[in-house]
Amino acid sequence: MTEREKMLSGALYWAGAPELVQARRRAKELCSRFNQEAVQDPEAGARLLRELLGEAGDDISIQPMFWCDYGCNIRMGSQIEINHNCVILDCAPVAFGDHVFIGPNCGFYTAGHPLDAAPRNAGLEFARPITVGDNVWFGGNVAVLPGVTIGSGAVIGAGSVVSRDVPPNVVAAGSPCRVLRPIHPGGTEEP
Repeated sequence: MTEREKMLSGALYWAGAPELVQARRRAKELCSRFNQEAVQDPEAGARLLRELLGEAGDDISIQPMFWCDYGCNIRMGSQIEINHNCVILDCAPVAFGDHVFIGPNCGFYTAGHPLDAAPRNAGLEFARPITVGDNVWFGGNVAVLPGVTIGSGAVIGAGSVVSRDVPPNVVAAGSPCRVLRPIHPGGTEEP
């Protein structure tokens, strides 16, 4: 099994494998070009995103600076709004539904490291997928950790650290993030 196959299967893998280093370098080059060109030439930015991402729906708006590890493991639906300084460590799949709003300085981190120092110091890590449903809103400075699923219609409050799954149609916030209350579809309540 290659290190890439291990990575995608959730097993411990060596992130320093040449195949993975090269794939990350390619993604960083595309991100750098996107961050330089997207504001001046939105069409060029859109082309770079289509080259970088595994799947991209219609009407995706990503503000610079945007960084990811591989890009090819990111799936975005349509009508996505990502504010400045988003980081997606996509060592495992990261999937966003439709109509997702992401505030500034948010991070989606599929990568994790062993608690035991010996394998961690040897460069081993693991990755768990992140899944975000439709109509989800993330406030600024949210961190989503490996293996989390966020249900459709959820609102994640600013500054949250999401370490566990969040059900659909709730307001959740905090560190660690926890459900605060339900959202009643069609309601006009403020967050």
